[in-house]
Amino acid sequence: MSRRLVAAVVAIGLLVPMTQPWTSAQDAKESAVGKKFRKPDVIYVPTPHEVVAKMLDMAQVQKGDIVYDLGCGDGRIVVAAAQRGAKATGWDINPERVKEAQENVAKNKVDANAKIIHDDIFTLDLSGANVVTLYLLTSLNEKLIPQLEKLKPGSRIVSHDFSMPGVKPEQVVDFTCTDGGGHTIYLWTTPLKKEKKATAGTFETQIP
Repeated sequence: MSRRLVAAVVAIGLLVPMTQPWTSAQDAKESAVGKKFRKPDVIYVPTPHEVVAKMLDMAQVQKGDIVYDLGCGDGRIVVAAAQRGAKATGWDINPERVKEAQENVAKNKVDANAKIIHDDIFTLDLSGANVVTLYLLTSLNEKLIPQLEKLKPGSRIVSHDFSMPGVKPEQVVDFTCTDGGGHTIYLWTTPLKKEKKATAGTFETQIP
């Protein structure tokens, strides 16, 4: 190979962004080796499949999107997003849920578009996503704000049943499943729209 060609190859290489290659759920199984984790912050309650579909509809998830599901449980949101053509990653701090989610990914044959990782969601860099899905608690959503503020402009954040104190949602939908169960779904877009804090002598009503 000539020196000129070698120089050209090196120059091209320098222009290519050094992004982390996509890995399958199988590759992610050992990501938590050597780490110690606290107990889960919430008791696992699965989001009904109808609510999952509505959440992804509200976030307009489609092929090409990068979806991060924080506290992924059995992986149903990751699977559903991957089935829409998105690249979806789910994190959970509970190893039992991680195993269950990985099995769900394999069962639904979406390994090419989905991965599950055992890790603490409050340590993650979320800037690689343009869609984030949540089913946590109001206080945990609030704790995530500094991480969510690093998302690219126009990114969507959707939460099942729990709001985000101090941040105004773009949309709030009351949704009823076919079994009669009622749910509330919140949608925010970035940059986040911060609500003014109440000052002395004033009252402020906040979405629960």
